[in-house]
Amino acid sequence: MYHKEMLKILNELESNGEVPRILLHTCCAPCSTAVLEYLANYFYVTVYYYNPNIEPEEEYQKRKEEQINLLKIYPAKYPINFLDCDYDNSVYKEAIQGLELEKEGGKRCYSCYTLRLKSTALKAKELGFDYFASSLSVSPYKNANWLNEIGKKLSEEIGIKYLPNDFKKNNGYLKSIEYSKKYNLYRQNYCGCIYSKRQE
Repeated sequence: MYHKEMLKILNELESNGEVPRILLHTCCAPCSTAVLEYLANYFYVTVYYYNPNIEPEEEYQKRKEEQINLLKIYPAKYPINFLDCDYDNSVYKEAIQGLELEKEGGKRCYSCYTLRLKSTALKAKELGFDYFASSLSVSPYKNANWLNEIGKKLSEEIGIKYLPNDFKKNNGYLKSIEYSKKYNLYRQNYCGCIYSKRQE
Protein backbone atom coordinates (compact mmCIF):
# COMPACT_ATOMS: atom_id res chain seq x y z
CA MET A 1 0.00 0.00 0.00
CA TYR A 2 2.63 2.56 1.05
CA HIS A 3 4.96 1.47 -1.72
CA LYS A 4 2.20 2.04 -4.28
CA GLU A 5 1.51 5.47 -2.78
CA MET A 6 5.15 6.37 -3.17
CA LEU A 7 5.36 5.13 -6.76
CA LYS A 8 2.31 7.20 -7.65
CA ILE A 9 3.97 10.33 -6.25
CA LEU A 10 7.24 9.57 -8.03
CA ASN A 11 5.44 9.05 -11.34
CA GLU A 12 3.62 12.35 -10.93
CA LEU A 13 6.87 14.17 -10.21
CA GLU A 14 8.48 12.65 -13.28
CA SER A 15 5.48 13.50 -15.47
CA ASN A 16 5.49 17.10 -14.26
CA GLY A 17 9.25 17.45 -14.66
CA GLU A 18 9.61 18.38 -10.98
CA VAL A 19 12.72 17.63 -8.94
CA PRO A 20 11.83 18.54 -5.33
CA ARG A 21 14.11 18.47 -2.29
CA ILE A 22 13.74 15.71 0.28
CA LEU A 23 15.28 15.34 3.72
CA LEU A 24 15.90 11.64 4.18
CA HIS A 25 16.56 10.29 7.64
CA THR A 26 18.94 7.34 7.44
CA CYS A 27 19.98 4.90 10.13
CA CYS A 28 23.05 3.47 8.39
CA ALA A 29 24.81 3.19 5.05
CA PRO A 30 23.61 -0.34 4.17
CA CYS A 31 19.92 0.51 4.61
CA SER A 32 20.28 3.76 2.71
CA THR A 33 21.58 2.09 -0.47
CA ALA A 34 18.33 0.58 -1.70
CA VAL A 35 16.43 3.70 -0.65
CA LEU A 36 18.74 6.03 -2.56
CA GLU A 37 18.33 3.77 -5.59
CA TYR A 38 14.73 5.01 -5.70
CA LEU A 39 14.87 8.54 -4.42
CA ALA A 40 18.06 9.91 -5.96
CA ASN A 41 16.45 9.63 -9.39
CA TYR A 42 13.52 11.85 -8.43
CA PHE A 43 14.76 14.20 -5.71
CA TYR A 44 17.62 16.35 -4.60
CA VAL A 45 18.32 14.23 -1.53
CA THR A 46 19.89 15.41 1.69
CA VAL A 47 20.70 12.57 4.06
CA TYR A 48 19.83 13.49 7.64
CA TYR A 49 21.87 11.44 10.09
CA TYR A 50 19.94 11.67 13.35
CA ASN A 51 20.32 8.56 15.52
CA PRO A 52 20.68 9.35 19.23
CA ASN A 53 19.54 5.80 19.99
CA ILE A 54 22.82 4.26 18.86
CA GLU A 55 25.20 3.11 21.59
CA PRO A 56 28.02 3.25 22.33
CA GLU A 57 29.18 6.52 20.78
CA GLU A 58 32.01 4.70 19.00
CA GLU A 59 29.40 2.62 17.17
CA TYR A 60 27.51 5.78 16.26
CA GLN A 61 30.62 7.38 14.80
CA LYS A 62 31.50 4.22 12.87
CA ARG A 63 28.06 4.08 11.25
CA LYS A 64 28.09 7.80 10.50
CA GLU A 65 31.47 7.66 8.81
CA GLU A 66 30.34 4.71 6.72
CA GLN A 67 27.30 6.69 5.60
CA ILE A 68 29.48 9.65 4.62
CA ASN A 69 31.90 7.40 2.74
CA LEU A 70 29.06 5.76 0.81
CA LEU A 71 27.72 9.11 -0.38
CA LYS A 72 31.14 10.00 -1.78
CA ILE A 73 31.05 7.06 -4.18
CA TYR A 74 27.33 6.41 -4.68
CA PRO A 75 26.26 7.11 -8.31
CA ALA A 76 23.22 9.39 -8.38
CA LYS A 77 21.37 11.34 -11.02
CA TYR A 78 21.21 14.36 -8.71
CA PRO A 79 23.74 15.41 -6.05
CA ILE A 80 23.26 13.96 -2.56
CA ASN A 81 24.11 16.10 0.45
CA PHE A 82 24.74 15.09 4.04
CA LEU A 83 23.44 16.82 7.16
CA ASP A 84 25.11 15.72 10.37
CA CYS A 85 23.58 15.94 13.85
CA ASP A 86 25.22 16.15 17.22
CA TYR A 87 25.25 12.91 19.18
CA ASP A 88 23.08 13.15 22.28
CA ASN A 89 22.04 9.78 23.66
CA SER A 90 20.29 11.43 26.64
CA VAL A 91 17.51 12.63 24.28
CA TYR A 92 16.79 9.03 23.34
CA LYS A 93 16.95 7.83 26.94
CA GLU A 94 14.41 10.49 27.92
CA ALA A 95 12.10 9.56 25.03
CA ILE A 96 11.95 5.86 25.96
CA GLN A 97 11.94 6.28 29.75
CA GLY A 98 9.85 3.51 31.32
CA LEU A 99 9.99 1.38 28.15
CA GLU A 100 13.48 -0.02 28.62
CA LEU A 101 12.24 -3.57 29.25
CA GLU A 102 9.82 -3.66 26.32
CA LYS A 103 10.49 -6.30 23.71
CA GLU A 104 12.31 -5.32 20.53
CA GLY A 105 9.74 -4.12 18.01
CA GLY A 106 7.35 -2.89 20.71
CA LYS A 107 6.45 0.43 22.35
CA ARG A 108 10.07 1.45 22.88
CA CYS A 109 10.70 1.21 19.13
CA TYR A 110 7.55 3.23 18.41
CA SER A 111 8.87 6.02 20.64
CA CYS A 112 12.26 5.81 18.92
CA TYR A 113 10.64 6.05 15.46
CA THR A 114 8.67 9.08 16.61
CA LEU A 115 11.75 10.81 18.03
CA ARG A 116 13.77 10.45 14.85
CA LEU A 117 10.96 11.17 12.39
CA LYS A 118 9.86 14.25 14.32
CA SER A 119 13.37 15.65 14.26
CA THR A 120 13.51 15.02 10.51
CA ALA A 121 10.15 16.69 9.89
CA LEU A 122 11.03 19.75 11.96
CA LYS A 123 14.41 20.14 10.26
CA ALA A 124 12.83 19.71 6.82
CA LYS A 125 10.30 22.41 7.62
CA GLU A 126 12.97 24.72 9.05
CA LEU A 127 15.21 24.39 5.99
CA GLY A 128 12.47 24.63 3.39
CA PHE A 129 12.50 21.08 2.05
CA ASP A 130 9.54 19.82 0.03
CA TYR A 131 9.37 16.35 1.60
CA PHE A 132 10.75 14.24 4.42
CA ALA A 133 11.11 10.46 4.77
CA SER A 134 13.14 7.75 6.48
CA SER A 135 15.08 4.72 5.31
CA LEU A 136 13.92 2.68 8.31
CA SER A 137 11.17 0.81 6.43
CA VAL A 138 13.74 -1.04 4.30
CA SER A 139 14.41 -3.32 7.25
CA PRO A 140 12.14 -6.34 7.77
CA TYR A 141 12.58 -5.73 11.50
CA LYS A 142 10.95 -2.27 11.36
CA ASN A 143 7.19 -1.74 11.40
CA ALA A 144 6.32 0.09 8.17
CA ASN A 145 2.73 0.68 9.30
CA TRP A 146 3.93 2.51 12.40
CA LEU A 147 6.51 4.50 10.47
CA ASN A 148 3.97 5.72 7.94
CA GLU A 149 1.36 6.39 10.61
CA ILE A 150 3.88 8.58 12.47
CA GLY A 151 5.12 10.24 9.29
CA LYS A 152 1.66 11.20 8.10
CA LYS A 153 0.67 12.52 11.52
CA LEU A 154 3.81 14.68 11.72
CA SER A 155 3.18 15.90 8.18
CA GLU A 156 -0.18 17.29 9.24
CA GLU A 157 1.06 18.72 12.53
CA ILE A 158 4.20 20.40 11.18
CA GLY A 159 3.07 21.26 7.68
CA ILE A 160 5.63 19.40 5.57
CA LYS A 161 4.95 16.66 3.00
CA TYR A 162 5.78 13.11 4.02
CA LEU A 163 6.75 10.57 1.38
CA PRO A 164 4.91 7.34 2.24
CA ASN A 165 7.06 4.28 1.75
CA ASP A 166 7.81 0.66 2.43
CA PHE A 167 11.29 0.32 1.00
CA LYS A 168 11.52 -3.39 1.76
CA LYS A 169 9.09 -4.03 -1.12
CA ASN A 170 10.51 -5.25 -4.43
CA ASN A 171 13.35 -6.97 -2.56
CA GLY A 172 14.58 -3.70 -1.09
CA TYR A 173 16.22 -5.40 1.89
CA LEU A 174 17.93 -7.99 -0.30
CA LYS A 175 19.18 -5.21 -2.55
CA SER A 176 20.63 -3.42 0.46
CA ILE A 177 22.60 -6.58 1.31
CA GLU A 178 23.86 -6.85 -2.26
CA TYR A 179 24.88 -3.17 -2.31
CA SER A 180 26.65 -3.63 1.02
CA LYS A 181 28.79 -6.34 -0.54
CA LYS A 182 29.36 -4.29 -3.68
CA TYR A 183 30.56 -1.25 -1.73
CA ASN A 184 32.16 -3.29 1.06
CA LEU A 185 30.05 -1.59 3.72
CA TYR A 186 30.17 -2.23 7.45
CA ARG A 187 26.95 -3.99 8.47
CA GLN A 188 26.12 -3.81 12.17
CA ASN A 189 24.58 -6.80 13.95
CA TYR A 190 22.08 -4.93 16.12
CA CYS A 191 19.63 -2.08 15.60
CA GLY A 192 21.49 0.50 17.62
CA CYS A 193 20.27 0.85 21.19
CA ILE A 194 21.73 -1.19 24.03
CA TYR A 195 18.32 -2.82 24.59
CA SER A 196 18.28 -4.27 21.07
CA LYS A 197 21.82 -5.51 21.57
CA ARG A 198 20.80 -7.32 24.76
CA GLN A 199 17.97 -9.07 22.90
CA GLU A 200 20.17 -10.43 20.08
